[in-house]
Amino acid sequence: MIFTSHIFIFYFLPFVLLVYYSLPVKRNFFLLVLSYIFYGWWDPRFVLLMFLATLVNYICGRIIAAAPVGSSKRYWAVFASVAISLSMLGFFKYFMFVQNNLNFLLQILGSKVFSIYQVTLPIGISFYIFQSLSYTVDVYRGTSPPVRTFWDFACFVALFPQLIAGPIVRYNTIADQLASRAHTLDKFTSGTALFILGFAKKLFLANMIGQAADAAFGAETLCASDAWFGVVAYAFQIYFDFSGYSDMAIGLGRMFGFEFPRNFDAPYLADSITDFWRRWHISLSRFLRDYLYIPLGGNRIGPRRTYVNLTIVMLLGGLWHGASWVFVIWGAYHGLLLAFERWRGKESLYNVLPKPFRIAITFVLVLFSWVLFRCPTLEGAVQFFKAMSGMATAEGGSVLLAGELYTQGNFLMMGLCAILAFQPVQAFDWVKNLTWARMCFLIVLFFFTLMTMSAQSFNPFLYYQF
Repeated sequence: MIFTSHIFIFYFLPFVLLVYYSLPVKRNFFLLVLSYIFYGWWDPRFVLLMFLATLVNYICGRIIAAAPVGSSKRYWAVFASVAISLSMLGFFKYFMFVQNNLNFLLQILGSKVFSIYQVTLPIGISFYIFQSLSYTVDVYRGTSPPVRTFWDFACFVALFPQLIAGPIVRYNTIADQLASRAHTLDKFTSGTALFILGFAKKLFLANMIGQAADAAFGAETLCASDAWFGVVAYAFQIYFDFSGYSDMAIGLGRMFGFEFPRNFDAPYLADSITDFWRRWHISLSRFLRDYLYIPLGGNRIGPRRTYVNLTIVMLLGGLWHGASWVFVIWGAYHGLLLAFERWRGKESLYNVLPKPFRIAITFVLVLFSWVLFRCPTLEGAVQFFKAMSGMATAEGGSVLLAGELYTQGNFLMMGLCAILAFQPVQAFDWVKNLTWARMCFLIVLFFFTLMTMSAQSFNPFLYYQF
C-alpha cells in the first residue's frame, strides 16, 4: 500500500485515525497491527521477515541491557544482532548481485556458469533493518534505553508512516514518545498540512515532471539538449518524490502524536557536496556518520585516513541504495568529491566564487551523479554522459523525443519545480505558522490533488527499491 492510493486516502487512513482516537489504551498495539496490515498489503509473507528482524534485535537488546558492562554476553549479543540483521539484508538485497558477478567471472575464466536463483526484494527492508539494528547498537553503546515491552519495540520498527520510505528513525529519539506522547490539535493540524503538501509534491510535481525524465532516459538516442533537459527533470522528480514522501511520513507521525526528524532541507541550495549531504536524506547521512564513519575512525586518525573513511562510507552508501555497480560508482563519485573538499578545505574553488556560482556548480555535480542513479546499467550511463557532452549522434527518433519533451506543460512544470526547489522555505518550515489563508489554500490544494490522483495512471515511487 502506498500513501498516494485511493485505498489509503479514503479507507485505511480514516479508519486508523477513527479507531486510534477512540481507544483509551493500547494505542501502540493497535498501530502495530495496522502497520503489519499496511506492510503486508503487497505481500503478506514478508511481514514474517520484519517480525523476525524485530524479534532478533529485541532479544539481543534485552541481553545487552541485562548483562554488566564489559561482559562477553554484551559483545556476543551485539555481534549476533549485527550478523543476523545484515545477513537478512544481504541475502534479499545482494544475493542475485553476487550470483551475477560470480557468473561473469566464471565466463571470463571459461568455466560453466550456474543457474541464477531469483530473490524477491521486500519493500523497505533497508529501512526497517537499519532501524531495528541501530537500537541494539545504541543499547550496547549506552546511548539508548532498553525498550519497555516487545510490543512497543515492534511498533517502533513497523510504524507505517515511516516504514517504507523513512526518515530513518532511531529508537532513542522516540522512546519517550512510545511511552507517552501528547495529542494536540496544533500537532494534528500541522501534521495534516504537512501531509497535504507532501501529497501535492508527489502527485503534482514528481509524477508530472517524471514523465519527461522517463522519456529522456528511455530514449535510444538523444541530443545534448534533450539529455540535459531529462537529467534536470529527473533531479526534480527524485527530490519531490522522496521529500514528498518524507513530508507525508512526518505529517502522519504528527497525526498520531509522534515527532519524526526532518529529512530534507533545501538540498539544491547546497553550495558544496559536503553541504548537499547535510541537506539531502538527512536521517541516512547521520546514520552513516554515526554507525560507519565514526567507528572507522572519522577524522581522528589523520587526513589520509579521513579521505579513505569518507570514500568507504559513500561506497557502502551507494551499495545500500541498490545491488548494482552503477550504485557503487555513484557512491564512489560522492565519496571522492567529499574527500576532495575535505582535502582542499579553505583553498577549495568553492570559497573563491560567489555563493550563487557555488550553488550552480554543486547542482551540476549532483546532476552527473543522478545519471548514475537513474540508469540501470553502466553502459546506459556512459551513453547518457556522451549525449550530455554532445559526443553522441542523435538519430531520427530524436525529433519525436523533442516533441515529447519541449511541451508547454513540461516547461511550466520545470519552471515551477525550479522555483520551489531553489528557495529556502520548505514544507517542513511552512507549516509552522498556519494562518487561515494558508489553511484555505491547503483545502483547495488537497481537493485538486485528489482529482489529479484520480486522473493519473503514472504513479511510481522511486524509493520503493531501497
